[in-house]
Formats: sequence, structure tokens, C-alpha cells
Amino acid sequence: MAREVTKIEQYGANSDGDPRGFDCASGTKISKGTVLKFATPRTASASTGTGDIFAGIAAADKSATDYTTRVSCWENGIYEFTASRAIIAGDLLQTAAPGNYVIPLAANTSSKQIVVGYALKSAAATERVQVRVDN
Repeated sequence: MAREVTKIEQYGANSDGDPRGFDCASGTKISKGTVLKFATPRTASASTGTGDIFAGIAAADKSATDYTTRVSCWENGIYEFTASRAIIAGDLLQTAAPGNYVIPLAANTSSKQIVVGYALKSAAATERVQVRVDN
């Protein structure tokens, strides 16, 4: 997958990004650095849309043929995403289609669940932007 998120700094008790486990489909491939969306019951899959409920960032590769049904994701640190459009430092960000992109949170949105984090610098469309994630 293109545009994977890269870790810059990780926080938490062990400086490991506070990984959290989610269920996922057995036959699904998920690359390390993929933005994950949340679905009930405590399930995660690759984010593909704008405003998905943010679960975290895949902490490791998951093969489509390994028969595992768990994925671990980072939720605490500074990570580098790709901007889908212009972002100003301090903007709250949300997921953007087609996946692994971020855009500023819509002004009329009050749902904390879709907030990925906030931008630590300004960026133009397709530029890399560092984001403080604290899910």
C-alpha cells in the first residue's frame, strides 16, 4: 500500500506507542503503517474513507494468508501522514479517501471518534505532515 504512515516518536509507558489489539478478518492483508478504522465489535480494518472512526496505525504487517484475526495498532505519539489537501499547523485532522491520507476536520464536526490528531506543521496537498496522535 502507498502512503504508509511512519513513526517519528512514540509515547507511553514503554515508548512503544501504547499498542492496542483489535480483531480483523483472517484473509485480509494489512501493511505496517496503515491507518485503521474502527467497527464494532472491537474490529479494525484499513481506512478507505473520509471521516472514518480512527482506531490507530497498524504496528506490524498482517499477511492475508497467516490465518490470524488480530492486528495491533499504535495510538500515542508523533507520526508522519500524507496531506490530502492544505493543512495548517494546529488543525485537528481526520482520515481521507482513498486511505492513509489526512485532511482538516470539518468545521461542523463534533465527533471526537474521527479525530486522528493535530498537525504539528503546515503542509500542502500530497506533502508529508507530522501529526500528534493521542487516541
